[in-house]
Amino acid sequence: MRRMQRIAVTAAALILVPLSPALSAQAEPDVRGGLAEKLVRKVTIGAVHRHLIAFQRIADRNGGNRADPSPGARESLDYVAERVRAAGFEVTIQEFGYDRRVIDAESLTVAATRVVPDHMTGSPQTPVGGLTAGLVVVPADSTTGCEPEDYTGIDVAGAIVLIRRGGCSFVTKERVAADAGAIAGVVYNNSPGPMGGEVNPATARIPMVGLVGVDGTALIALAGKQATLDARHHIEPTNSRNLIASTRTGRRDNAVIVGAHLDSLPAVPGINENATSVAAMLETALQLGGSPKVNNSVRFIWWGGDWDNTGSDAYLRSLSFEQQLDIALHIELEAIGSPNGGYFVFDGDGSSTGGSGPYGSGQIEQAFADYYASRGIATEPTKFPGPGAYSDFMPAGIPTGGLFSGLFHTKTQAQAEKWGGTAGALFDPCNHSVCDNLGNINRDLLDKNADAVAHITGRFARSTRDVNGVESRAHRASVRQAATRQAAGISVVTE
Repeated sequence: MRRMQRIAVTAAALILVPLSPALSAQAEPDVRGGLAEKLVRKVTIGAVHRHLIAFQRIADRNGGNRADPSPGARESLDYVAERVRAAGFEVTIQEFGYDRRVIDAESLTVAATRVVPDHMTGSPQTPVGGLTAGLVVVPADSTTGCEPEDYTGIDVAGAIVLIRRGGCSFVTKERVAADAGAIAGVVYNNSPGPMGGEVNPATARIPMVGLVGVDGTALIALAGKQATLDARHHIEPTNSRNLIASTRTGRRDNAVIVGAHLDSLPAVPGINENATSVAAMLETALQLGGSPKVNNSVRFIWWGGDWDNTGSDAYLRSLSFEQQLDIALHIELEAIGSPNGGYFVFDGDGSSTGGSGPYGSGQIEQAFADYYASRGIATEPTKFPGPGAYSDFMPAGIPTGGLFSGLFHTKTQAQAEKWGGTAGALFDPCNHSVCDNLGNINRDLLDKNADAVAHITGRFARSTRDVNGVESRAHRASVRQAATRQAAGISVVTE
């Protein structure tokens, strides 16, 4: 007698474990061989580096820089635009105006020694011809110029004070120096290399400038000499452009934005800051293509404007609240190829540095950390370096995260043991300098960071469920199928 088999569906023949509500807030893992991993394989350091070569040549034939609104900045935009158009993206050039700060004078002369300081953003200007007064050196310790007691026994009334960097913010150093009676502050770097900075324009009372560490150290011997500080600028209305490349596929009401600043600072090629991020973004976009099979659309945006006036402000102001709701999250990329760099992830939940971002920012941070951990790479959370697009997206409530390889801070011994490189040296000694060129790149670090850019872009193009609860079509279908099976019950009966 032949054995027969039949499948019977009964109402309660099989007990299924209910779906946990907690699981609905977790990430949908990228399946093996899925989009995220495919992008990692396709985005190669050779292709990323080729873009860097292009940006170096653009700078070389345009006075050594790509600063907005110079011809070098326009050529940089044209280079990117030509390639994303050819890859099938929907390309938009958004024109906008901004107030550009143009330097009129930046000099500090003490006796016969003249150095070039960096006028801090938000700081008051000196009068034409500068301020002249005696130079007073604040004794250096771990918190130089951070407490009123640092000025005890020092007559700084009407003086220009020389303050070592470290221990507190520039805002605090300015306030304490002004309270002590100083008419200007000069902060010198506590490590080699240049130093920029910013103070609060609403509270700053005296001009503040930054100095390269070696220049500041040399001035210590000139304490008591007459010093003249001239730090002035004017505002010039300027037109610029954002370059927006959007995929033609995926949900436009749940878009993933990946952005980086396109131009360099004046007088420098800006290859690490910020061409490394521009190149990694570009190659990720080219390998993704303009019409990929994705659940969520991806908008790659290369921001125009100078470093203090990123085009993200103009971009968000051009969108209604409803249009801003169409943005699922924002990934911000800073310099990611620093020669002595490390693997920093922006602290979205504020658990390490304080001041958390909008809901979902911590989940973006975790996504980056998880990716690096899967590659055996340790990361560190870090504050968002300013200024940047994050300062526009985060106040709008849009989840934000991103990568950074370090610039003007000093690598610690623990970081050198963890990542390699040189302890006690800057992450990028050429930051804001003419040597930020093609020879200023750590290719291995850039390779790994470009992989992270590719992976996270692919991951969120697939699903943003852990960031904002929006599930992919595949996940919704699997949930419906599981619910149907659970309601009916399924058993296999053999006769």
